[in-house]
Amino acid sequence: MLKPDSPKELAKALGDAAAHRRTISLEGNSTKQLMAGPREPADVALSTASLRRVIEYQPQDLTVSVEAGLPWAEFTNLLAANRQMVPLDPPFGDGATVGGVIAANTSGPRRRLYGTARDFVIGMLFATLEGKLVQSGGMVVKNVAGLDMAKLMIGSFGTLAAIAVVNLKLVPMPEAEQSFLLPFRTLEEAMAARNQVIASPLQPVAVDLINPQAAQWFGGGGWLLAVRAAGIASVVHRYQRELAHMTSRLAVESPCPETLWSDLESCTPRFLAEHADGAVVRVSCTLKELASVMAAFDVPGVAGVCYAYFEEPESAAAWTRGVAGRGVKCVVEFAPERARQSLELWPAPGADFEIMRRVKNLFDPSNLLNRGRLYRRI
Repeated sequence: MLKPDSPKELAKALGDAAAHRRTISLEGNSTKQLMAGPREPADVALSTASLRRVIEYQPQDLTVSVEAGLPWAEFTNLLAANRQMVPLDPPFGDGATVGGVIAANTSGPRRRLYGTARDFVIGMLFATLEGKLVQSGGMVVKNVAGLDMAKLMIGSFGTLAAIAVVNLKLVPMPEAEQSFLLPFRTLEEAMAARNQVIASPLQPVAVDLINPQAAQWFGGGGWLLAVRAAGIASVVHRYQRELAHMTSRLAVESPCPETLWSDLESCTPRFLAEHADGAVVRVSCTLKELASVMAAFDVPGVAGVCYAYFEEPESAAAWTRGVAGRGVKCVVEFAPERARQSLELWPAPGADFEIMRRVKNLFDPSNLLNRGRLYRRI
């Protein structure tokens, strides 16, 4: 395993391997080995874990530039010292690197209000198979000049180039926060409350729907609706009054665990740790489609980012194949290595997939880098 100490060394290692037509595996801290496509054998293994420097941090400008190997937990602690954040809430955040979070485009409950990695990345330095370093964007939040190639790297799983440095915009931490865990007897009741909250003047940071199977993980038995409020103190206090009115005082009568959101963020790591053959399906759906998707789960399911948890990968693949045939976008996001070698992980990649293949061919025409990591499609 090669661990370059600088972006220049990373670019040189990639260029040397490509010049000799050697296949390359690229990773950060290996926290997502069960995610996306299988890690095919490669002639050269590269890790960005030694690229851990903070290049530039301007708290007053709400921007930061860090190397890709900086641990996510260390990064969030650095920002928290100035009451700032990049609220992506990625699974495996305890061990992941900044580059890994961006390359896998992972996020969590707070994406409802704040968005995903695409909303925070304002610039990037990445190394290509030609042995070059390419700068895209900069340290300015509003940067509209030219093609933003950094966006191509987000969610590419290292199949195009190696992220070396990431520039991100920051948001201030809220003055106050409060969470609510509301129980309901039926999906219809839970969805009605969810729709009412979203349609109200309130704008929660996160609203997660939890089905009865997953509710057992949180000490519940029926449908649960988790609501996270944040902002100035007066606004947060208003949530308690408004939610109590909307839900017949359930908002003030139902206790909410202090660890609720950290537990929700870690559902996937905990499930995979407890189920060696487990698989996790991620579904992308509209609010209108959410009720039918959640009703289709006969396994634990959580919807902020919509996940279903299967104890067997074959069941996950069969479920995914079935709903994909009805036009629902989904992938088997996590599965054991043996299953990812044979099962269909991404049954319906969509009309823009041909463009993705062309982009791959531009960056890596010989298919040397992280072969198959994009759900075995690229």
